Amino acid sequence: MTLDPIPSFTANGLASLIGSLPLKDHEQALDMMLTYVPEIPLWIQLPVYPEERLLTQFAEELPGIVIDGDRVHFDTASPGFEDELLAFYEDYIPVSEGNAPLLKSRFALGPRTEKGLAAFIKRIGKLAKPPYAIKGQITGPFTFLTGITDQEKKCAFYDERLRDVAVKALSLKAAWQVEVLRQFKVPVFVSIDEPGLAGYGSSAFVSINRQDVTNMLREMAQAIHKAGGLAAVHVCANTDWSLLMESDIDIISFDAYNYFDRFILYRPAILSFLAQGKIIAWGIVPTANPADIEKESVSSLAARWKEEAQELVGDGITLAALLRQSLITPSCGTGALSQALSERVLHLTREVSAQLRKEFL
Repeated sequence: MTLDPIPSFTANGLASLIGSLPLKDHEQALDMMLTYVPEIPLWIQLPVYPEERLLTQFAEELPGIVIDGDRVHFDTASPGFEDELLAFYEDYIPVSEGNAPLLKSRFALGPRTEKGLAAFIKRIGKLAKPPYAIKGQITGPFTFLTGITDQEKKCAFYDERLRDVAVKALSLKAAWQVEVLRQFKVPVFVSIDEPGLAGYGSSAFVSINRQDVTNMLREMAQAIHKAGGLAAVHVCANTDWSLLMESDIDIISFDAYNYFDRFILYRPAILSFLAQGKIIAWGIVPTANPADIEKESVSSLAARWKEEAQELVGDGITLAALLRQSLITPSCGTGALSQALSERVLHLTREVSAQLRKEFL
């Protein structure tokens, strides 16, 4: 199938969000989201529901997977595991080669897990004009594979069979989102959410090979690109940022409020990343500490962005040029906050973006 080209995407300091809100109703979540980030809307995950949490929402249809509420694990000892493994590849190969439709495959979100996306598609279709761009999200392979164990409590990452099927499934589930969202004929990017990468290199995962992590992210990015989208990665703490910049990623989303001092240690790599026309999503609005959310203001956070961004200025980069390759976001999702604090985070995000755009663009 030949896909129609979609418009190119320039960030222009616009506001966007990380996927979750602390609500129980998808329509209410859409109302809230569209109030604050109408230019780059996203479908919302509501972690109050177990099937919309980090390790469960994208686990369906994997060989050996067992899902019980918000508990999920692999059972490779079950009598049917080898047959499930074979059936997986029999479905994966024709879809990945373009000989079977992705939209109707096992890689689509199911009725239990797609409620947020289904409500989003219906709502976006009713807008008077299309948004500037659309964002989706998916759990990243490192987080998924180090957060789930097998029946013997062994980390799934260390089973090469599970690692391969998880990466392939997540890649096509991300590509499926792109295909679904392309109907609105605006740029689409999918955020690969990787909070687990904060633990990369620690004693818990010291035996994990850097190249394996890079290859997993690259496979996901390439699947997103093939479907016509842009690939983002969000890490809400510190990690080896050069690893992401080597993984065919288009947008790096980081906690600029708490971890900029660690991020800027990679300045040469960041400048190289930007020189390729890629994008930084600055999580400049705090979400981790309620006291920080309460004390910060639009002016204080805009000043904080300018102070941080100044460290990348030079070598032909101005603040205006940097803002054109930047998104303004919360530092992480707000699903664990109160509704009032969540709404304050969204308000600050919108207004910081507006102030910076007014000043520089």
